[in-house]
Amino acid sequence: MSDQSVGRPTRSPKSGPRTPRSPEARRRQQDILEIATDTFAARGYNNASLAEIADRAGLTQAGVLHYFRSKALLLTSVLERRDQGDIEQLGPERPRGTAFLRHLVDTALRNAEREGLVRLYAVLSAESVTEQHPAQAYFRDRYTGLRAFVTDALTEACGLTESDAARVHDAANAIIAVMDGLQVQWLLDPDSVEMAASTDLVIRSLLSTLAPDRFTP
Repeated sequence: MSDQSVGRPTRSPKSGPRTPRSPEARRRQQDILEIATDTFAARGYNNASLAEIADRAGLTQAGVLHYFRSKALLLTSVLERRDQGDIEQLGPERPRGTAFLRHLVDTALRNAEREGLVRLYAVLSAESVTEQHPAQAYFRDRYTGLRAFVTDALTEACGLTESDAARVHDAANAIIAVMDGLQVQWLLDPDSVEMAASTDLVIRSLLSTLAPDRFTP
């Protein structure tokens, strides 16, 4: 699900991309990221080549590696750049309870206006299940963090206790799965899928199931 960033370990400067000193170099690095975003979204990580990205950027492969050290680092930099936009959209504090669940619906609505990022997420998250994919840890951590956020929101919204933990955990997984599945359907046939409406329906149904005394069907 294309949504806000979750907590992940901070990389050391030596393991991250180089920090350009001049404005021109910073612009060039951003250009490479935009081109790589489009390329990974269209072809996936395994089928995209540094040669193609470099050619589109007007550089040699060595020129791209000067900024990002490796193809794998370029991929994680693309994903972190995408996360930064979501962090800015979310604001300084994460909403809680029903406000966070409303945020998920708003995210689905916003995703309908950013096809490229949705495709990037759908392609790379599916591809990351393959052996030794460089984004596998990123997506595993992301799902772990997002699952915790949704679980907390459902628990708070429904006034549940520790004895309900298993049901809430399952409900959180269901919401995430629905949102990811809707994105794939929407990418294939956008006129037949309303991601926000379907997400809202599922969340409302789960709330009424978990806390019928608080939420009517």
